[in-house]
Amino acid sequence: MKSDATHSPAPASFPLVSTANVPTQRAARYGKQLVTHMAHKVTGEWNEETASGYLLFDREGPAVGRFDVSAIPSALVLELRTTPERADHLEHVAGIHLARFGVRDALTISWRRTDGSAGTTQGPLTPDEVEAHARAKKAAHEAAREAGQAE
Repeated sequence: MKSDATHSPAPASFPLVSTANVPTQRAARYGKQLVTHMAHKVTGEWNEETASGYLLFDREGPAVGRFDVSAIPSALVLELRTTPERADHLEHVAGIHLARFGVRDALTISWRRTDGSAGTTQGPLTPDEVEAHARAKKAAHEAAREAGQAE
């Protein structure tokens, strides 16, 4: 898990704020799962004591968004700060992962933006949709590995 608090851009550097409140009795579990899973590719950290965490979407260089997650007793509270141009993509990235993790509870992630533009929605997903995604991902990895061996 990449973690570097000094790498964190100030929230004011991103003009758009998009939020989602996801009702669930397992908020801390899902928050931790989402942050620790995604922190293998981007900077992120989960704090057990505060039941909160963050992700910086910095995979290709400078951060293009910041995602804060807080677990409260009856919901997972999500806040994404980014640019209008990246909002759809980053809402989808975070939301679809959470929808997959929460398939058993039929989680739905509906984003609301402070600028009045339409947010996106992910979920609820069916177990069949999650399984189909896993099969497609596995097939793509196998094809890439075979292509690499053919060179």
